[in-house]
Amino acid sequence: MNYPPRPTWAEIDLAALCHNLRQAQNGCLTSQRIMAVVKADAYGHGAVPVTRTLQSKGVCDFAVATLEEALELRQAGIDDNLLVLGGCFPGQEGAFLTYDLMPTVLDVESALRINIESVRLGRQLKVHLKVDSGMGRVGFLLQQLRDFLPQLSQLDGLVIEGFMSHLACADELDSSVTTEQQDQFLVMLQMLREVGISPREIHLNNSAGLSGWGCSECTLSRPGIMLYGGLPGDDFETRLDLRPVMHLRSEIAQLRHISAGSGISYGHHFRAPSDMLVAVLPIGYADGYNRLFSNCGQGVLSGVKIPVVGRVCMDWVMLDVSHVPDVKVGDCVTLLGSADGMLISGDDWARQLGTISYEVFCRIGHRVPRRYLPLG
Repeated sequence: MNYPPRPTWAEIDLAALCHNLRQAQNGCLTSQRIMAVVKADAYGHGAVPVTRTLQSKGVCDFAVATLEEALELRQAGIDDNLLVLGGCFPGQEGAFLTYDLMPTVLDVESALRINIESVRLGRQLKVHLKVDSGMGRVGFLLQQLRDFLPQLSQLDGLVIEGFMSHLACADELDSSVTTEQQDQFLVMLQMLREVGISPREIHLNNSAGLSGWGCSECTLSRPGIMLYGGLPGDDFETRLDLRPVMHLRSEIAQLRHISAGSGISYGHHFRAPSDMLVAVLPIGYADGYNRLFSNCGQGVLSGVKIPVVGRVCMDWVMLDVSHVPDVKVGDCVTLLGSADGMLISGDDWARQLGTISYEVFCRIGHRVPRRYLPLG
């Protein structure tokens, strides 16, 4: 039987997604295409509907983090180019070949392992070679690449379709690290070409990179956070016209008259300074509404910003609605996103929590249903 869900949900504004895509496209050099990053369930927005929407706007290259994420898209009928940024782990080689997926090759061992399986099956697999140009995380360092190139050029089971790296400090527009990374990246690209390897796709820039740094050799740019309305860094606030894609909303389940001096929620870390009217919402930290918002979070109700009072619980949060006229059970409160001309952005949450909007979006829990607003 079908029952109505609890009244807590995340609206996903697909028109805003398309607007942000245009911003990303405007930031690219004319020779570059978009490879949309839809990993982590499209940063919590829903990988399948987000990918389909971007497909409808001409995007045909997508990046995910894991084989499992790629298979979800393939099983949904998405047959465009899929790059798996996290690489191919032992035992996964057959799936990459079966489902026509491109792994990122991060080291010698994985290159040899993929090649063995491809040759055994009489196949070739397109891969993107990742180098560490200064990120300090994964990928071939310069000397490792130099030592491996003679052997790499002889691996008949691999087609080096792409050459890539990742920027560490592109969100800082005055950082010399990015310039150094670009230079190192181009040196390593030339090393490939000197042994006869000419990747068709070359990509370095993430959201911050394509919005603030150029790389004329690249054929692709990889926007992620900016597609979802999050700033790549504080320096970009006046450079980008982004719209929020996710709007987290919940309806008032109870209204409680609280007497002056009464404690609210665990530990009674909030006591009513006067008689208050408190709204209780069926949402909590299990849904991604962070416990650090206790006594300092906000929501939007009827054009008024209302404060969180008491500790955020696993399934409930309380807000002071004493000054909101005509408030009633069932009224909608927006905790993230826009309502009534007011905005609480992912970047607002991030600044308050001491994190980044990437984490904010990804932490909105799976028990919060997504409702997709049509393009219109």
